Amino acid sequence: MLSKRCALTGAIILAACVATPLSPAAADPTPKAPPAMVDALERDLGLSEEQVITRLANEERATAVEANLTTALGGSFGGAWLNDDASKLMVATTDPAATKTIEAQGAQPVVVARSMDQLNGVMRRLDQAPQGAKAGAALWFVDVTTNLVSVQAPTVEAAQALVAAAGVDKSAVTVSATAERPSTFINIIGGAAYYIGGSRCSVGFPVTRGSTPGFTTAGHCGRAGSRTTSPTGTFQGSSFPGNDYAWVAAPNNTATPYVRGSGGANVTVRGSTQAAVGASICRSGSTTGWRCGVIRQHGASVTYQQGTVSGLTRTTACAEPGDSGGSFISGNQAQGMTSGGSGNCSVGGTTYHQPVNEALSVYGLTLRTG
Repeated sequence: MLSKRCALTGAIILAACVATPLSPAAADPTPKAPPAMVDALERDLGLSEEQVITRLANEERATAVEANLTTALGGSFGGAWLNDDASKLMVATTDPAATKTIEAQGAQPVVVARSMDQLNGVMRRLDQAPQGAKAGAALWFVDVTTNLVSVQAPTVEAAQALVAAAGVDKSAVTVSATAERPSTFINIIGGAAYYIGGSRCSVGFPVTRGSTPGFTTAGHCGRAGSRTTSPTGTFQGSSFPGNDYAWVAAPNNTATPYVRGSGGANVTVRGSTQAAVGASICRSGSTTGWRCGVIRQHGASVTYQQGTVSGLTRTTACAEPGDSGGSFISGNQAQGMTSGGSGNCSVGGTTYHQPVNEALSVYGLTLRTG
């Protein structure tokens, strides 16, 4: 949805070597995902059942390969992403000598100019820029597919102003005008899920802290001490802006290992390993139910009216007001809680989620898994 774009850099990709793609033949022909998830991916990604099953198997393999190569490549690691049909995992490195290591894992190497450490350094500078400059921008994120940091704003000039205020290397950045106007998905209207006064949000993931059951959700849904109903609970911790996570203690309720899927069917959560860029992902919320898309970027920073939130994952799964806090899941792995986005589920949209692992770590929570 870009209306105008200008690049502040020259060529980035220096070289590429072809490796063996992720092989559909290696896929387990039996789908591990619940039928409701397969049906939703067919609907939202325009795939056949066979394509969905193959894609999910490839994505599971890619997650393990990416984890291995992140460690093996160390400081030369430049990010990883799946191609459009998830048949190949692309792994970037700044070290041409590392291409054989990547190929040995069945991934396709791409030699790039900047490591993830360098790109994340640019992100930190942008995140630390004066709030006035950040308020004029819509979002910024590491785009591993271009080996650049993308800064987007209502106008190119506003994006350039943030880059200038942060004092980052312009050759590592692209700026563009975007129609996106991210906003939180809280809805000051009654509805399903859980309530905070007159507001409604969605449960993220059931958790426990010691023997106390509860759930994660979005930080913008409530502050520490806020009371909830359906289920009855109390916000124990909340961070927004900066982050967008919270947890609600809900004694006398049962924390289950489930996310509500398509048609109300339960999807069992098995863990919380982060999926790769390009992987399919589904979102569950109290307004629009079960919606799916793909992961576009990790570690995005987004400016809402209330302030900037960093470390979000950008996806093509749509959402609407009231979906805030709801679950994002890839395969059977918990990914995060709905933060905000732009567009809606009638005309498509972009949605961001706060990774769940950060909230689990900060609050000492245990994810309920089956």
